Amino acid sequence: MSGGPSVVLGVAGGIAAYKACEVLRGLTESGCDVTVVPTSSALKFVGEATWAALSGKPVSTTVWRGVHAVPHVRLGKAADLVLVVPATADLMARATHGLADDLLTNTLLTATCPIMLAPAMHTEMWQHPATQANVQALRDRGVLVLDPAVGRLTGADSGAGRLPDPPAIVAAALDVLRRGEAVTHDLAGQHIVISAGGTREAWDPVRYIGNISSGRQGIALARTAISRGASVTLVVGAVDTDLPAGARIVHVESAHELASVMSVESACADIVVMAAAVADFRPAEAGEHKVKRSHSTQGMSLELVQNPDILAGLVSARGEAASPVIVGFAAETGDQTHTPLDFGREKFARKGCDVLVVNDVSEGKVFGRAENEVVILARNGSETPVARADKATIADAIWDVVLQLTTPADR
Repeated sequence: MSGGPSVVLGVAGGIAAYKACEVLRGLTESGCDVTVVPTSSALKFVGEATWAALSGKPVSTTVWRGVHAVPHVRLGKAADLVLVVPATADLMARATHGLADDLLTNTLLTATCPIMLAPAMHTEMWQHPATQANVQALRDRGVLVLDPAVGRLTGADSGAGRLPDPPAIVAAALDVLRRGEAVTHDLAGQHIVISAGGTREAWDPVRYIGNISSGRQGIALARTAISRGASVTLVVGAVDTDLPAGARIVHVESAHELASVMSVESACADIVVMAAAVADFRPAEAGEHKVKRSHSTQGMSLELVQNPDILAGLVSARGEAASPVIVGFAAETGDQTHTPLDFGREKFARKGCDVLVVNDVSEGKVFGRAENEVVILARNGSETPVARADKATIADAIWDVVLQLTTPADR
């Protein structure tokens, strides 16, 4: 026994079952005590010996093994998380209707802990009205059903229905385990659009102006919003970490491209978060050919022009409407007379957004680091300091402030 969180890893009968091996490895390496419960169909893809070797413990495959311990009840009641990878259309249909014809579906019925499903199937199966109705019913009951990724499926097919990358599934599971008894679905029904990462402004075909943003805070915001029940679109520039499971991903490069995508995506959003590190300037002209060093012996000059203020543009486009709630970020350094928070307060008043997250980025304190320290300014006048913590904890603190602004009394 690892002494860590207890996880039941259910495996349903789909070709993506082999990827559950990587999920299992990631969970055990993170200190989780994992019990694997494969369906009989799953064992046709990956054998019992593999699950036993990777988990380091016997595999539970049937309600008829160890009957004296009542495994069909004990497993779900003792777990801190039940995670199903992959969750097939059949498995979700049986779970929706409360069927209990094997050990895994019995475990889903008796679980008193959070349940997370990572679907994988062909696009037509995922998009079928029956599957979509089942997914919605499960979510309405508080089950966390990740949206599948888009990509290569079985055979030559591609589309929505691909299992999210195993490291991203592990990260999502660990996020739920991190919150423990605080797990809620208080963002259920909210469609959230989040930008993350740095923009790149080309000045010839191989060079660009950018910044050192890792995108980790925006990605943590997306992952924690998903674990709290939200539907998330992540508009992502240059990042140096894995993207979250369950988010719809839109890739961008430049500030102009980001501005265009955010304008479209925010039109149907309940909450918009501008966490991307947008380059303030871009080259006035981007050359069609690589600028050769040998063409100049005196160095070179590069004319820059301002990029659009995306956050201000989103606030202006919203006008007097109550939605979406708009969250901005202020990466600040102080000077001889002003602190980063001073500059943050001034920016908050100027931008007109509902929430502004101020972080001191001097001396490399934030970019690329696992931790952050912020002050969250809100339109209700509150200032919430969050002491140095991992970026998932920072993200949860931001969502807590945003939720205070979405109550009927404040709106």
